[in-house]
Amino acid sequence: MSDAVVVDSAQLRQHTVTVLTFLAVAVCYFATARLGLLQQLVRGQVTPLWPPTGIAVAALLVFGTRIWPGIALGALVVNIFIGPSVVPVLFIAAGNTLAPICSYLMLRRAGFHNDLDRLRDALALVFLGALGGMLISATVGTGILDLSGALPAGGFWPTWSVWWTGDAMGVMVVTPFLLVVRRGRWPHGVGLPRWAEATALVACTVTVTILATDTPNASLLFLVFPFLIWAAFRFERAGAACCALGVSVFTILAAGRMTGPFAHHGLLTNMITLQAFNGATSLTALLLAAVITERNRTYQEIKRLCAQLAEKVSQQGI
Repeated sequence: MSDAVVVDSAQLRQHTVTVLTFLAVAVCYFATARLGLLQQLVRGQVTPLWPPTGIAVAALLVFGTRIWPGIALGALVVNIFIGPSVVPVLFIAAGNTLAPICSYLMLRRAGFHNDLDRLRDALALVFLGALGGMLISATVGTGILDLSGALPAGGFWPTWSVWWTGDAMGVMVVTPFLLVVRRGRWPHGVGLPRWAEATALVACTVTVTILATDTPNASLLFLVFPFLIWAAFRFERAGAACCALGVSVFTILAAGRMTGPFAHHGLLTNMITLQAFNGATSLTALLLAAVITERNRTYQEIKRLCAQLAEKVSQQGI
């Protein structure tokens, strides 16, 4: 009898933890969606960066496909507030759920590592997780809006392109940040010079990004690239992910206000400029950090093997 009680109690705790995990993912999905919608561009639903897709892909990579009800619940609640009617809401929520699941399955099939410590992992996240998987949500969402008459004539492809790039940018920017934060540990024993360098990097990146997005000359946006390279070389994945996220956020805010290089231009021109820049910064930071991490790991392995070889030679010499 007591064994049965213990088993039932353990199962109850497990089910409780599972339900709470679903709810946590749904709440994060909904909260970040509301933040993303502050920069809505098309039909009150399409934004240049959709953070929930990044959260959904990261949650699937960490917890597996069993977390899909939390993603579906978050997507459904978000679209209830912004959808035109019941049927489009259901289809859009289904597309928003299927897209990250498809990304997850393709990434796992490609042998993706959550540590993002290999160049192949960074490339897989970009081309399979972001650009490939998000075709589903963009196509389903835009298609149902068009069929329901919620889009103006000729509005399918502009809406589809913004939707697709926004979802893809969510995966490229948010997912690496969440994976790095999850695996990160609070650094102990780090000296003051290292903290000073990190502080200087953040301050310089933020300052240059703000100044560049407040200047009409779009070419000045690329002044942030040296700081992304600095972050990748000196702080690897953590530095690159944080800097890429910060740069993207400030650039999107400038595009929403239509200031700096985004002033006096139409939606299409601004979206091309914004997504080309954000895509370039995210891709540069992600790939460079992966290359640096892989190089450092190889270097440490070579050092270890050389030390072992030297020890064996020394022992045989004795």
